[in-house]
Amino acid sequence: MKILKFGGTSVGSVQSIQTLLNILKGEVKDEKPVVVLSAMSGVTNLLISMAEGAANGQDFTAELAELEKRHYDVVKSLLTAQHQNPAYTRLKLYFNQLEELLQGILTLRELTPKTRDHVLSFGERCSTIMICKIAAQHFPEAFCVDASELIKTDSSFGQARVNMELTELLICGFHKEHSDKMLLVTGFIATNEAGQLTTLGRGGSDYTAAIFGSALNAKEIQIWTDVNGMMTADPRMVKKAFSLEELTYTEAMELSYFGAKVIYPPTMIPAFLKKIPIVIKNTFEPDFEGTVIRHDCKPSNLPIKGISSINNISILNLEGSGMVGKSGFSGRLFSLLAREQINVILITQSSSEHSITFAVQPGDSEKARLLIEQEFELELVAKKLEHVVIEQNLAIIAVVGENMKQTPGVSGKLFYALGRNGVNVRAIAQGSSEYNISVIISGHDLAKALNAVHDGFFVQLTKTLHAFCLGTGNIGQTLFKQLNAHSAYLQEHNGIQVKIAGISNTRKMLFDTDGISLDSWQEELQASEDKANLNEFVAKMISMNLPNCVFIDNTASPKPVEVYEEVFKSNISVITCNKIGNSASYKQYKTFHDTAKQHGVDFFYETNVGAGLPIIRTLKDLMNSGDRIMKIEAILSGTISFIFNNFKGDANFHDVVKMAQEKGYTEPDPRDDLRGTDFMRKILILARDAGYAMEAADVQIESMLPKACLDAQTVDDFYAALKAEDTFFSNLKARAENENKVLRYIGKLENGKAAITLQTVDENHPFYTLSGSDNIISFTTDRYKERPLVVKGPGAGAEVTAAGVFADLINVGK
Repeated sequence: MKILKFGGTSVGSVQSIQTLLNILKGEVKDEKPVVVLSAMSGVTNLLISMAEGAANGQDFTAELAELEKRHYDVVKSLLTAQHQNPAYTRLKLYFNQLEELLQGILTLRELTPKTRDHVLSFGERCSTIMICKIAAQHFPEAFCVDASELIKTDSSFGQARVNMELTELLICGFHKEHSDKMLLVTGFIATNEAGQLTTLGRGGSDYTAAIFGSALNAKEIQIWTDVNGMMTADPRMVKKAFSLEELTYTEAMELSYFGAKVIYPPTMIPAFLKKIPIVIKNTFEPDFEGTVIRHDCKPSNLPIKGISSINNISILNLEGSGMVGKSGFSGRLFSLLAREQINVILITQSSSEHSITFAVQPGDSEKARLLIEQEFELELVAKKLEHVVIEQNLAIIAVVGENMKQTPGVSGKLFYALGRNGVNVRAIAQGSSEYNISVIISGHDLAKALNAVHDGFFVQLTKTLHAFCLGTGNIGQTLFKQLNAHSAYLQEHNGIQVKIAGISNTRKMLFDTDGISLDSWQEELQASEDKANLNEFVAKMISMNLPNCVFIDNTASPKPVEVYEEVFKSNISVITCNKIGNSASYKQYKTFHDTAKQHGVDFFYETNVGAGLPIIRTLKDLMNSGDRIMKIEAILSGTISFIFNNFKGDANFHDVVKMAQEKGYTEPDPRDDLRGTDFMRKILILARDAGYAMEAADVQIESMLPKACLDAQTVDDFYAALKAEDTFFSNLKARAENENKVLRYIGKLENGKAAITLQTVDENHPFYTLSGSDNIISFTTDRYKERPLVVKGPGAGAEVTAAGVFADLINVGK
């Protein structure tokens, strides 16, 4: 036979009670189950409120009327007219008793633990008699059982301890006498030897179910609640949490102890001792299999089963030389706390025995401090102990699973996920059983830490990156289009989900923790009431405290560069196509790279040099693999490449430059490209990445333009000067053609020196066949000495630049 326990939400409304009846119809086909019932959802809190209010002299009639109405409404909806009066009568009897009890509390202005238990008992008694009357319409054998007549406890009101031997005798005898009945049992309540009502504490109705299951040697105990079983993490904080198919008793207890509120650890003990499976099921999705907690689980390939947490705890730090080698010190400390009913959640001690750290509920921290300082007064006066230090607003994360014992690297994965996201660990505890690793962190970081650790361990799920994007020009818009078009592919093949959590241009900014829609981001940004402000954008990004954050700079402005260091220090990676950050002073370049490395985040800028071409990554791969860079040669200006690729035959230089401007290859003033300044920045970045501490002034630039062209006051004057210098350019072209060569504006890094010069190259040179506006770079190394490694392709344009940013984003995800 089975024990079915229904929680408060399962009996909390007309609809949920109808679902409960349908579940019972499916179960009575076999042996009749025993059904344990909680109070209706919210009723226990309402009873506490009335009792405490009465003790403080407050009127309770309105709340009592609300309590009556909730029950009467259900009776009216689910019982036929001829069956309503008996139910009303029984309920009214309970409500009258409750009113008298509350009136007594009001008169005495006193609420004792015993009276409090008596008040709370009405929640379960009212719901059980009500549901029994309703069930009797469908199951004539339904029989209401007051568990207080069968479960016997001591007199620890509020958290009574069960006399299991006597209780099991009473339950077995009662069940034998009523074997033809379907028993509907009140959860949570019991009586002491004097017949006074007691309660079983937190999770009391689950405990009632486990006690009945143990006494009757049930086949299984079903706990019907409002979630799909035990989950890998708290679904309110981790959206990707999923239900676990099965857990061992140990795993379930560890998860439950550290905050998984589906089931309370002590309630499992009777089932644990008899090896009775406990099944956690969802009343509102009855067909879902739920989670089975059993003695022997089938092997799992998951390194952990779940991540649990407790928010808002305090830790006390006790240290001093008086602890070292002092036998009995810990016993004295924790016996003191136990005597005063202070529950210690977690303990950790340094191997030097110089300090002990333990966690307690915040309400107990000050009391614990005073007790310790009284108990160890002599040691404090003698300076053998320091005064107790309390740290507040902390949280515990625990990773749990029996497989941890045989899986190397679990600790490393946990601490990497936390460190990568800037989550500082205040204390660590792990038992020798290796079923649980617990860490104490700042409460502010709890949600971020849970998501980061969940992504780290459950690799079958997608890893979520939260991107904050500056710039909505051509590159920014194209990046959003590419992300939107390839999101499904990215999740399926790379296991990465990108959420755009923030967007800013020069006018507006927009944020959304759940991700901004890439179908309507322009309309949402336009409608945003937040005016663009770079410092506020960064502050908001940091305060959102999301896991796996990436700051993307799709601008050409110097302003965003000023915040890179702050972003790195907040443990957020940076992706940029903005060359200014890496091509300004070497001191700034080094600061950015060192800060990113120190905080364990990425600084990717592939698009600084060749848009989407894999130039920087190729250079770093060569160096990381031990190759020695002998020489780098490159054409890294699409504008200059286009001009010289078309400056041949009868073409004159003036017309080719004009055509390049008309096609959008040049800046409004073409001299900005032809001076080679942008090209210089790219060569400088490559030189620095190759290991040279070089400044912009160290790169020699040979001007391809005569002085008259450079000194022209306006763009029109520039073109006039260019025309006047036609002979100069024609002679350059003619000399090259006479030697069967072509003109190329080439940057070169060799022997620690960088220069950009106008050269002629023959057909044996890899740059001879360059066409269109392509970029090209050749690496001559120890391994690529005879035939250099060449990378060639489009080096400009929104599509390829956005693709380069996209690739960097994937690499952050990896």
